[in-house]
Amino acid sequence: MKKDITRRDFLNGTQIAIGATIMTPWIVSCGVEPNAKSTENGFTLSKDYYPPAKNGLRGSHDGSWETMHARVMGEDWQTDIVDDEYDLVVVGGGISGLSSAYFYRQKHPDAKILILDNHDDFGGHAKRNEFKHGDNTRISYGGTEAIDTPSSYPQVALDLLKDIGIDLNKFYTAFKQDLYPSKGLGFSIVFDKENFGETKHVTGYGQKSWEEFAAEAPLTDKARADFIRVQTAEVDYLEGTPVEEKFKILKKTGYSSFLRDYVKVDEQVINIYQHWGMSFWCVDMEEVPTTSVQYYDGGIPGVDYTLPIHTGRGDDPYIFHFPDGNASVARLLVRKLIPEAMPGTTMEDVVTTKADYSKLDRNDQNVNIRLNSTVVHAVNTEDGKAVEVTYVRDEVPHKVRGKKCIMACYNMAIPFICPEMSEKQKENLAFNVKVPLVYTKVLINNWQPFIKMKTSFVYFTGGFYKQAELDYPVSIGDYKCSESPDEPIIVHMCHVPLFTDIKGPEQWREGRRQILTTTFEEFEGHVKEQLTQAFGEVGFDADRDIEAITVNRWPHGYAYSNDLLWGEEFAEEDKPWVIGRQPFGNIHIANSDSDANATTKAAIKEAHRAVKEILA
Repeated sequence: MKKDITRRDFLNGTQIAIGATIMTPWIVSCGVEPNAKSTENGFTLSKDYYPPAKNGLRGSHDGSWETMHARVMGEDWQTDIVDDEYDLVVVGGGISGLSSAYFYRQKHPDAKILILDNHDDFGGHAKRNEFKHGDNTRISYGGTEAIDTPSSYPQVALDLLKDIGIDLNKFYTAFKQDLYPSKGLGFSIVFDKENFGETKHVTGYGQKSWEEFAAEAPLTDKARADFIRVQTAEVDYLEGTPVEEKFKILKKTGYSSFLRDYVKVDEQVINIYQHWGMSFWCVDMEEVPTTSVQYYDGGIPGVDYTLPIHTGRGDDPYIFHFPDGNASVARLLVRKLIPEAMPGTTMEDVVTTKADYSKLDRNDQNVNIRLNSTVVHAVNTEDGKAVEVTYVRDEVPHKVRGKKCIMACYNMAIPFICPEMSEKQKENLAFNVKVPLVYTKVLINNWQPFIKMKTSFVYFTGGFYKQAELDYPVSIGDYKCSESPDEPIIVHMCHVPLFTDIKGPEQWREGRRQILTTTFEEFEGHVKEQLTQAFGEVGFDADRDIEAITVNRWPHGYAYSNDLLWGEEFAEEDKPWVIGRQPFGNIHIANSDSDANATTKAAIKEAHRAVKEILA
């Protein structure tokens, strides 16, 4: 299990950031400062500061990662001056960090709290993207997209959602589940030339009969027959094997291998599904256990008559989604912590209100969120009564002192921030290798091409992007989704670096390097190429129809999850993330990494655990 912490965990790269600031109807002025300067009232941001309106390279944007990479490479920053003292210092302004501050304030309403974050916006991976088309503003998610399966949330997380103003029942009417089906839109596949002999967009997957869909697909006769068989045959491919033994076997059998070795389909059928779960597992289907695929996107063919479907799983519809994803969850948490920074009172008005970033960090309030500030060192004081936290802002080191500190950043960064920790704890924190991925948002001026091709979701068997799908149709408060195909809409495209010669976490380290060294022009070129592949035949013109592109790159994306073929089995007390999250003096750890689960549920749950440790 031991893993050395090396500079490879924070590979450097060269980026080109291209973009423009865009004004929304709720913004009077749209200039965006790269950083704010210290004033008599603290590190106050200007009234015009508004990161959600930026296009180009976002996510881990330029300016957010360089200081930490330098720290990993050995650079140090020293200052003996303690600027201020706090009851709690939180490192990381994502949902876990904001939730930590929320839970702490429940018990200590007058506590003085500082939240530090290296990005130019709060929310962590719950990132908000805004686009403008004339007087029409489109909002989308640049990262965390939904409150997934709320029926599985622990009560403390459900209570938090309720307290910040979220009524989950309202999504049943806000999310227009019938919008795309009512227009005859379904699922389609763009087959790639390398594996199928030609590039061809075939529509009606799951709508047409399997025979009809297969007849239109560029498949060999054998592959066509096997495709129909895997979709329709009611066959137990491990007949006679006890159920428990089936689960043992197929938990260690990748889905591609299951199709190849048990269902015995042609390789072209395997190539259809090889990248099917890339945006979820971030590996190809060779590495995804067959036991996992029944619950992904409504199920993947060939398994249901071999493995019984487990009951008792949450079957909530996938509708608990704000237009900006869980960025609205983060915004509602900010409203609870600093009401003046997020005007309004409801889950509806938080969608369209303009956050006042100038109110996030002021000397005259008890809770402050300090952006563009990278923490490089956190150390327990010699008397054991506090933690001194050093952070870098505008290349200048600053130091604050907190009675307690919660590390709500990436696990893999903590050993470099807290080098005084034991080697065992640092090794276990470093076990987590975050999974890289890119969410690219494309504003197009109309979605008639999707209507003409009768699809709302395009899956690419090959190519840089795995999918192109119309934005989730959510109307809430004053925000109305695009309901007419003549209106502008955002298209979501997901890229995950794929390797056939590297397995395990090592592929994610290499993928991180690729993401950081890919220029905006390259991302843009792939967008244009693949949308043209899918819709060029019905008149789509990339240069004419694409209005703007925002690339949300996350070289450190999903939390590591121990659910792939090469995942090790651990007793609870031996899990690296459990060992890694143990308190270190007055330093506590809260993030989704510490639950090995890339969900908002995990982020909130672990924040509650960390605060509970402090209060105990």
